[in-house]
Formats: sequence, structure tokens, C-alpha cells
Amino acid sequence: MTKVDDFSRMPVFSRPQLPHPIFPRADWADCYALQVANPQLSAIEAARLAFGSFPLWVRLLLKMRNGIVALAGLQSTGDLAGTTTERIGFFPIVKQSDRQVVVGFDDRHLDFRVVVDVENGDNGLSIVSATTLVYRKILLGRLYIAAITPFHRLIVKTMLRNIARQLTPIN
Repeated sequence: MTKVDDFSRMPVFSRPQLPHPIFPRADWADCYALQVANPQLSAIEAARLAFGSFPLWVRLLLKMRNGIVALAGLQSTGDLAGTTTERIGFFPIVKQSDRQVVVGFDDRHLDFRVVVDVENGDNGLSIVSATTLVYRKILLGRLYIAAITPFHRLIVKTMLRNIARQLTPIN
């Protein structure tokens, strides 16, 4: 059982049930959640705090990733930045409401969505969750997800902690 105290310092992992209503085709998913001290936080604010600016080590990993995927003819983060779609960081926004933002894109090897949900509580706290949903279209998609999963998990947890760092953390 997760204690509230655990929830406030480190993102907590959960496995979303598939099929997921936001992206029913997804065949791979994970979710991390973190409690923050901001009862009025909106999903778009949370997504901007999480994805608006990446730490240097994440930017370096993305640069390396872009070089590798270019060899396979896949989209780089630079390719996404050139689109006219509204974005958060380099992620195109697919759908948004006050409590939920969905970002993501479709590529040759896989389609993915990241769902940022915010549940505001009466106790002065909000729970921010980031659910990653992936549809692996071909073998390359399966291999890609297998290779990046450890990095993905570390990055998502870091992005959630960035939200907490930029807001008033719970003591």
C-alpha cells in the first residue's frame, strides 16, 4: 500500500489497464503519479512544468536518440518542432481539457501518447499522473521500446519531480 508520504516525494508507479480509453490500440503502457502542494493546478500547467524544459542529461540523451533514429528513417524531435500543431516542448498536443492533456505522435514504427492527468483535492494537494501509451506497429517498435524503457522511466520520474520542484513541495 502506498502511503501519502511516499506519494509526495517520489513518483509512484502503476500499470494502466489496457485497452486504455484514451488510446485503445496501445499494447504497452506505464504510469507514474506524484502528489504536489497546489490545489488549483491544471493539466496544461502540469504538462508545461514537466515538458517545457528538460535537464541537460535528458537533452543529451534525446540528441543521441535523434542521431540513431535518423539512420532508421524515423522522426526526430527536430522533425516534430517544425510542425504547426500546438506543442508542449517538442510534443504535439493531441487533446486537452482542464484536468487532462494528451500529447504524442504517430511514426512508422510506433504511435505513442502521454496523458497528463491532474486530480485536485480538497486538502490543498493535487495528484499529477503521466501515463505513457504505446502502440508498437512493427518489430522495430518492439525493439525500440525494449531499448528505451529504462531511460523512459527515469525521464518520466524526473519530469514529475520537476513539477514538484517548481511548485511548493510537501514536507
